[in-house]
This record gives sequence, structure tokens and C-alpha cells, in this order.
Amino acid sequence: MLIAHLPAGYLLGSAARQRSAAPGIMIVALIGSVLPDFDMVYFFLTGGKVHHHDYVSHWPLFWLGFAATALPAISRLAPDWLPAAAVFFAAVVLHMVMDTVAAPMLWLAPFDWSKFELTTVPATASNWIVSFMLHWTFVLELLICVTALIVAVCRNRRVGGRQQA
Repeated sequence: MLIAHLPAGYLLGSAARQRSAAPGIMIVALIGSVLPDFDMVYFFLTGGKVHHHDYVSHWPLFWLGFAATALPAISRLAPDWLPAAAVFFAAVVLHMVMDTVAAPMLWLAPFDWSKFELTTVPATASNWIVSFMLHWTFVLELLICVTALIVAVCRNRRVGGRQQA
């Protein structure tokens, strides 16, 4: 996915805020939805020799293991932050699921190096970004973005209406 991670994080954060008034829900949803792609810095610094989805920051089992360790600790040490922490990890896993739609992901690494993806985006153009934009999966990304925009506009109208009353 190219453009839909942050909007998907917004949708997750919006849904989570309806269920919990815990502090930080939206910001952790947004951060978690894009955090795995911070490995792009390393990708470019090393000359892009290894696809960034091969880095540990894109291994779902790494994040699931981290969550399995962190969530019980947060539950005991800072229970008020548990909803936000759970949303953060949900956003990271959502990122992995979204990447799996059109890019190979190492879901079982480091135990199995098999790559999983829903569909392959063929190189139909000279630039890989153009190939992605011409593939049906980009329509899915646009739908996620439009949905997030609609949710944001509706929320702002509700909040604005309450402030004027």
C-alpha cells in the first residue's frame, strides 16, 4: 500500500474512540499505522538493496511478540494506557495486513521465510509507483482514503455543531 496506511489508522482511531475515552487513542492509532514504514530511512541509507518489507520492523510476529509482552506489563503498571496500547498494536498489525494485499510479507519470520501476498502487482510501467497506481489495489487504497475523509468531515460537523450550541 502506498497512501492508505495513515487514513486506515484514522479510521481505526475513530472507531476506538467511540469505545474508549482513554487518552491518546487517535495519536497512537496514527503512529502505529505508519510506524513500520519508518524502516524506509534505513532502506534508503543502505542503498535499497533489500526490500524494506524484509526488515524486522515489517515482521508481524515481531510485533505480535512485542504486544504479547508489552500489553500485560502495561495492564499491570499503567492500566489507564491499556486501551491506547492495544490500539497502537492493532494499528501496526493493520499496517501488515494492508501491506499483504499487494506486497510480499514475511508473516512467519524468523521461523519461516515464506512470503505471503494476496496479489502481485506486475511491473506494467517503467516506474513501480505508476504500476501500483494502475493496479486494482490502488482503488482499494482510494476507497480507504475517501472513507477516512468522510468520517473526518462528519466528525468535524458534529463537533462544530456542539461548539456553536
